[in-house]
Amino acid sequence: MMAPDVRKFRDFEVQLQLHSLAYNLATFLRCIELPEAMEDWSLTSLQLKLIKIGTRVVGHARAITFQLAQVAVKGPMVCAILAVIRRLRAPPSCA
Repeated sequence: MMAPDVRKFRDFEVQLQLHSLAYNLATFLRCIELPEAMEDWSLTSLQLKLIKIGTRVVGHARAITFQLAQVAVKGPMVCAILAVIRRLRAPPSCA
């Protein structure tokens, strides 16, 4: 069993990492060219509609499915965001 101080430190460390990840994700979302319908959304709107979404992870023998709560961001908008992110990737270099 860990000492209470060690557990508290590890909890704080994990919380700091999660906050850092959320900050980097928010900064990334502000830097990419979002679909037209999302251009005027504030950072708070992006967080509420894209990041803070209730999700259930369902694992089957051959696949893992994410079941998202009903949100303001529909499938075509998610596909548009993913397409923008895919375009940011560097093309594979030939060996």
